[in-house]
Amino acid sequence: MKENKLFIIKSIHTIIWLFFNVVIFYLLYAVIINKIDQWVWICIGLVIAEGIVLVIFKMFCPLTIMARKYSNSTKDNFDIFLPNWLAKYNKLIYTSIFGIAVIILIYRLLENKI
Repeated sequence: MKENKLFIIKSIHTIIWLFFNVVIFYLLYAVIINKIDQWVWICIGLVIAEGIVLVIFKMFCPLTIMARKYSNSTKDNFDIFLPNWLAKYNKLIYTSIFGIAVIILIYRLLENKI
């Protein structure tokens, strides 16, 4: 039963992770090709909302906290179906990509005003 609940949490966590990959990479793609539309702003809003959730939960995903009830593993990927190295550096990698996209967005917005 414990393994079943952990599997469900890991599956949901992985699906949400995949969703945010689409969000962040769409944002990056859109600003690179200078297609600043409503989806860019929705993506930024979603990432900021996720950041607020992480801040509220002391930089842990709520699903990680839930999964902890069902596992004593010390691995970084105990709560998600990712390679351990990616789970360990996930926040750093995706925050960096998001930051690059925002920098490009600011450049595009300034460029379009000139």
